Amino acid sequence: MRICIVGAGAIGGLLGVKLALAGAEVTLIARGAHLAAIQRDGLALTYDDGRREVAHPVLATDDMRAAGPQEYVIVAVKAQSLAGLVEPMRVLYGPETAVVYAQNGIPWWYFQQHGGPYEGRRIETVDPGGVIAAATEIERVMGCVVYPAAEITRPGEIRHIEGNRFTLGEPNGERSERVIRLSRLMTEAGLKAPPRPDIRNELWLKLWGNLSFNPISALTRATVDRIIADPLARALAEQMMAEAQTVAETLGIRFPVSIERRIKMAEDIGAHKTSMLQDIEAGRRTEIDALVGAVAELGRLTGTPTPHIDAVYANVKLLEQVVTK
Repeated sequence: MRICIVGAGAIGGLLGVKLALAGAEVTLIARGAHLAAIQRDGLALTYDDGRREVAHPVLATDDMRAAGPQEYVIVAVKAQSLAGLVEPMRVLYGPETAVVYAQNGIPWWYFQQHGGPYEGRRIETVDPGGVIAAATEIERVMGCVVYPAAEITRPGEIRHIEGNRFTLGEPNGERSERVIRLSRLMTEAGLKAPPRPDIRNELWLKLWGNLSFNPISALTRATVDRIIADPLARALAEQMMAEAQTVAETLGIRFPVSIERRIKMAEDIGAHKTSMLQDIEAGRRTEIDALVGAVAELGRLTGTPTPHIDAVYANVKLLEQVVTK
């Protein structure tokens, strides 16, 4: 199975190692010192128990033209980087290529094959001007909800922190053969990859924590455990989650757990530094639009007030402008 991972960072790299070791023909798209290390020594994945796995992809490159058509293209870049990649990625597509979006937040395709009154509506926050939609056939799209946490410790080295679940699903809810094939391969690679007919429910369950803890951590520089332990910060997270729940339920989403239970799920991870805080500390752009801004936009669309979400969004957007290099 030919699989190209666009964005062989922490999550993309984790997937790349596991899939390559399971026998897939993996191409990694990376850049800079990280790419050079992969080309020289392979890509290493380490675990807290000291285990270390090293995979040597079929190809590691920064030139997608060198890879050729793929069966699956797994997009593991952050949402804010996607618009600049959709046209270059087209060289990876054959007639049957599936494009799997392993990204956080509300995806650009959310209302594609959605049904109901908002069918086909574009979410401006995550696809300004419709650039992504114009370059991507919806028939290629597959959703993927990413639960693991990982980090690049140095070029060519990834540390697994927690989790191994990547939920898969078609936008139209179909239990397709291509979803089943990828799910089987990922399962053989030691990952949990359940196919789900209700991928948008899964998206919201993951987003519920990301839209609250990530921006609060970016603003306060606190790890998730400290946010949860602080009564005022926890209350803010709960208010944001409650607003998001109202928006989502207006769109037909049903949450399988309570806000309290979702917070407990985040608490169980421990002293975790969110990716948004890592981006702010590094002076990089963040996923604030996909995680928070898109929810605010959906609130306006459905006539649902989101005052706490709006306030936090505005503050992180300004912070991002201040620190971005």
